[in-house]
Amino acid sequence: MNPAQAFKRLDWVLILSVLTLVFLGLTTMKSFSPPIGGEQGGDYFFNRQIVWIFVGLAVFFVSAIFIDWSFLKTNSIFLMILYLILILTLVFLILAGRAIKGAASWLKVGGTSVEPVELIKLIIVLILAKYFSKRHIEIARILHLAISFLYAALPMVLVALQPDLGSALVLGAIWLGMALVGGIKLKHLLALFVLGAVAALIFWSYFLLPYQKARVISFLNPQSDVSGRGYHAIQSVIAIGSGQIFGKGIGFGTQSRLEFLPEHETDFIFAAFAEEWGFLGILILLLFFSLVVWRILRAGIYGESNFEKLYATGLAIFLSFQAGIHIGMNSGVLPITGLGMPFLSYGGSSLITLFLALGILESFSLHKKGILLGGEERYKEGILGA
Repeated sequence: MNPAQAFKRLDWVLILSVLTLVFLGLTTMKSFSPPIGGEQGGDYFFNRQIVWIFVGLAVFFVSAIFIDWSFLKTNSIFLMILYLILILTLVFLILAGRAIKGAASWLKVGGTSVEPVELIKLIIVLILAKYFSKRHIEIARILHLAISFLYAALPMVLVALQPDLGSALVLGAIWLGMALVGGIKLKHLLALFVLGAVAALIFWSYFLLPYQKARVISFLNPQSDVSGRGYHAIQSVIAIGSGQIFGKGIGFGTQSRLEFLPEHETDFIFAAFAEEWGFLGILILLLFFSLVVWRILRAGIYGESNFEKLYATGLAIFLSFQAGIHIGMNSGVLPITGLGMPFLSYGGSSLITLFLALGILESFSLHKKGILLGGEERYKEGILGA
């Protein structure tokens, strides 16, 4: 298959839905980006995000069209090397990383900062997809379940120690969701919930820092510290509520433009978006996000093997759970954890990783044997069928 044919056969419903989400994020950043250092002007986040979008799109098309990622189904060494490199990077960040906004999550590479946890989320999805696909009959055994959990637990602990509890929760959700799809037994699931409750109690008592405990307490009762720990949650809820049905209009969101809403380009972009676009805008946002998740799951349904099916499932869980936490903390339903909204929030590490993940998904579809051998009818009935 030549690149021109592959380009036509990409899932354009998925691509256009993703680009719509990216565009909505860009319009929100354009409306409130504050001046940074005077010379960079008010479009700092907007301009840099455009650069990340073009880099991400390049990564997507190269990954989807020019690389056959099906080798991941048989080659474990590549994934394990990446996994170990990222684990060592997380250890380095804990021991020698420079804390930014209270978390040592960023690695300085040249003139930019990279967040390794974004890539580890994708690697965990791939590793678990491979592990569960090879053991789909024996996965009900507690030994295999425990081994699969260790793959996710190690980065979970390291990420939580940075501390980045939001990303640690996403890693845990990826493992749990993929284990459920892989065939976990109910008694094992109940045992895990009990162990999880015990672990959470231990983590609260010995590992959580005072400011993290204060976040949880302020979540339970934001009014107890209106000007302190509860400030972010309260301002976020005010921003969403003030948008009402049709929003205040692009560029007229007072909570973000007047700096009442903190981190409005990343952690609270949903609230900033809701203030300007209103309830109608939220419905549009959720519609396109649902389209993205649906196309990902549909790709898994038509996958050639359990590996592709599990990969698509893990990717859908990753996106859905992270978006759910982001919207929940913006709405005052969940504690503030510092997670961005996929495709909407500012950030190169997240955006490029997501485009890479989608590129791998599309590569699986484009390089299916039926398509490569000219199976046009199978192609039309398969993943890219309307």
